[in-house]
Amino acid sequence: MRLILLGPPGAGKGTQAQRLVRKHGIVQLSTGDMLRAAVAAGTPVGLQAKDLMAAGKLVPDEVVVAIIADRIGEPDARRGFILDGFPRTVAQAEALETILAERGLKLDAVVELKVDEDILLRRIENRVAEMTARGETLRADDNPAVLKDRLAAYRAQTAPLSAHYAGKGMLKTVDGMAPIEEVAAAIDRVLGRGSSAPARRRPAGRKPVRKRPAARNAAAARKAVGKKSAAKKAGRKTAKKAAKKGRKKAVSAAKRTKTAVKRRKAGRKNGRKASSRRRLTKRR
Repeated sequence: MRLILLGPPGAGKGTQAQRLVRKHGIVQLSTGDMLRAAVAAGTPVGLQAKDLMAAGKLVPDEVVVAIIADRIGEPDARRGFILDGFPRTVAQAEALETILAERGLKLDAVVELKVDEDILLRRIENRVAEMTARGETLRADDNPAVLKDRLAAYRAQTAPLSAHYAGKGMLKTVDGMAPIEEVAAAIDRVLGRGSSAPARRRPAGRKPVRKRPAARNAAAARKAVGKKSAAKKAGRKTAKKAAKKGRKKAVSAAKRTKTAVKRRKAGRKNGRKASSRRRLTKRR
């Protein structure tokens, strides 16, 4: 996901950017942070920016664009990023589009937080009054006069970006005056991602596996019944074999008994005949 958040100072862009970073695992790219990191790293662009800042001069668009180009090419920005403080002008927006097109990338959306400047001024005036009453140290941006100057600069330089991106059909508008959670939910809606984290992508070519415990239980039950049936069949088969074998043994035993009886009868008959012959012989 590659996003731009638009809105005047005090609109809550930083708060929403941090939430989107945590939610979607992308990085927040701030021009100020990137300039300081480039200077600290001693890159060619960073050294150029360092010399300009040391001389009290504004860093020109070409230097800022070069730093952006280097930063979005780093590994942690490949999944996506939110640009904070860039682009500030239509010229910078066009330069960004060229950079992304050269890399085969594009912005997913530009979200503008619409606010009422008069209400923003009253808020900071109240905050300054409360901090002063408590004896707290004021920050440089806790100043209504400074905020007025920043709002004027935004209207002159950055506000035209709304028309630029609206013409491309990329602009999404959200009421930035609503409570933070409502603004967050509205941003999720305009991005078309709902209120939950994005679903993980499954590897290409792999179909989702639908878990159906009821079907698995039914299959297991059928399998168990099948095993029981097979066991019963095997038991009946074994019993039949045993019964058949027993009947064969019984028949064989009966035959042997019958044969023995016949032999005994024949023996007795032969014995009687022999006795008769002996008696006849004596008489003679």
